[in-house]
Amino acid sequence: MDKHSTEAHDRFIEILRSTGRENIDYIIEDLESWGFFEAPASAQGHYAYPGGLLDHSLNVYDAAMNSREWLIKTRPDLEPQLKVESIAIAAMLHDVCKADFYQLVRKKKRNEIGTYEEVEAYEIHDENFPVGHGEKSVILLLQSGLDLSDDEIYAIRWHMGPWNLSRDDERFYRQASRLTSLQALIHAADTIASAIIERPAAKL
Repeated sequence: MDKHSTEAHDRFIEILRSTGRENIDYIIEDLESWGFFEAPASAQGHYAYPGGLLDHSLNVYDAAMNSREWLIKTRPDLEPQLKVESIAIAAMLHDVCKADFYQLVRKKKRNEIGTYEEVEAYEIHDENFPVGHGEKSVILLLQSGLDLSDDEIYAIRWHMGPWNLSRDDERFYRQASRLTSLQALIHAADTIASAIIERPAAKL
């Protein structure tokens, strides 16, 4: 690991341990074995590089915690629904489904002058555990021994928001969103991280 990756890795673990959750060290061991800390956040989009998933997870956590501070000032009654430990769990572990999802391959790609060259790129491989996105993260965490609250399950399961949902999924999404504000917060933080913070700077 380079210095940045080491610092991000250590910060991630420190925040997880600060939640005081039972079995959290076993969860961290599983994250290591799944390749979480070396995985990209996407195949070709935001943070598509080794360690990108770790950086993205911390961005979501930071966006969620900053949003929490403003929300509680605006709506103090929301504080019980936006527990610091729940934000840490949901924000930093929402994408554990991606730990064994992308495979680095070599492929031909056209360069700026129009000729093809061989480059390294990520491809999606979901055949190992084909159960969807947010639900896969929930299942992996429960199998690993993490005791998740209902609010945390809703936030992780529905962190992608109401996009490309079946009729039943849309109904369940809306039902869950009425039960907890954590779900909307994690979805908003994930969107802020992936669509704004992690978007390449515009070329002038």
